[in-house]
Amino acid sequence: MQHRQLGPAGPVVSAVGIGAMSFTSFYGPTDEAASHAILTAALDLGIDHIDTANVYGQGVSERAIGSFLEKQGKARNGLFRLATKAGIRRDRETGKRGFDNSPAHLAAELDASLARLGVEAVDLFYVHRRDQAVPIEEVAGTLAGFVAAGKIRSFGFSEIAPASLRRAALEHPVAAVQSEYSLQTRGPELGLVQACEGLGSALVAFSPVGRGLLTDRPPTAEKIAGADFYKANPRFQEPNYAANLRITESWRRLARELGTTAATLSIAWLLHRSPAVIAIPGTRSVDHLKELAAGGSLKLGEADLARIDEVLPAGWTHGDRYSEAQWVGPERYC
Repeated sequence: MQHRQLGPAGPVVSAVGIGAMSFTSFYGPTDEAASHAILTAALDLGIDHIDTANVYGQGVSERAIGSFLEKQGKARNGLFRLATKAGIRRDRETGKRGFDNSPAHLAAELDASLARLGVEAVDLFYVHRRDQAVPIEEVAGTLAGFVAAGKIRSFGFSEIAPASLRRAALEHPVAAVQSEYSLQTRGPELGLVQACEGLGSALVAFSPVGRGLLTDRPPTAEKIAGADFYKANPRFQEPNYAANLRITESWRRLARELGTTAATLSIAWLLHRSPAVIAIPGTRSVDHLKELAAGGSLKLGEADLARIDEVLPAGWTHGDRYSEAQWVGPERYC
C-alpha cells in the first residue's frame, strides 16, 4: 500500500482510504455489522483513512465508526485518521437541502460529529458544500479557530473550484479538497489537480471507480431502479447507461489482459495521475475492498497507461456527472 501526506503539514495516510457513505443505505441495504466488517478488513489491508460526514444517513455512518472504535478499547486511538464534514442543512418542514457555513452551525455540527464518533478531535474536517453567502476567507478563519481549539487537526473543502481553494489558502493552509475524480470524471485535471499540487493540499477523490461503472460488476438495472441517486443521474439513465456499459466492456477486458480486476486498475490509474491524490472508494463488500486496496500497490508502466488512454480516452462518458438538482452546491469551474 502506498502512503501519501494528507495536507501540507498533515499525517501520512494510506493512498486508498474508505468513503463511508457506503455505511448507509445510499447505494443499497447495509447494517452496522457489515460496516464493522469493512473496518476490520481495512486494518488488515493497511487502510487507515476513513472519510464520513454528518449527513451520511443523518449520523448513521459516524455512529457505525464510533461503535467500532468503542469496541477496540484502549487500542482505538491511532487506528484511523478520521475525516468528517458539515455544512449541508435540511429544512425540517420542507426537507429542502441548503447550505450553512456560519460559525454557529459548523461548531454545533462538529460537536455532534465528535460525540457520534466518540473522539475528542478529528484529523480532517471539511466544509461539505460552500454557502456562497459567506466569503470562503471567513469560513477558513472559522475552521482555523477549530484547529486552535484542538477539535480538528486540519480542514478542507468539498467540491470547490481551484480559485476558491487559492482564496482559502491565503488565510490558512488547506489540508485537502474532496472532489469526484476517476477515469470517467476528469474535470479536476482542468485546474484542481494543479492547484492542489502547488499548495500542498491533498486531492481526495471520491467515486474513484465511477459509482461501480468502472468495476467488473457495474450496477444492474434493478440496482439503478432501487436507488434514488442512480435513477436521477444522467450517466445511469438511458440511453446513456447502455452506451457507458458498452464502452466499459473494453475496460474490463483490458483489466483481465493485465491480470487484475477493473476496480484495482481504476484505483491504480488514479493514483498514477498525481502524488497529491488519495482515493476513497466506498463499498459494502470485504472482497470488493480487497480489490480496491490492491490498486494502492499496483504499478503501471508507460505502455499500460497508454493502453488505458486508448480504451477510455478523456471525454468518453455519456451524460453529465450530475443532474441539474444534483449540481446545486458543487462549484463549476470549467
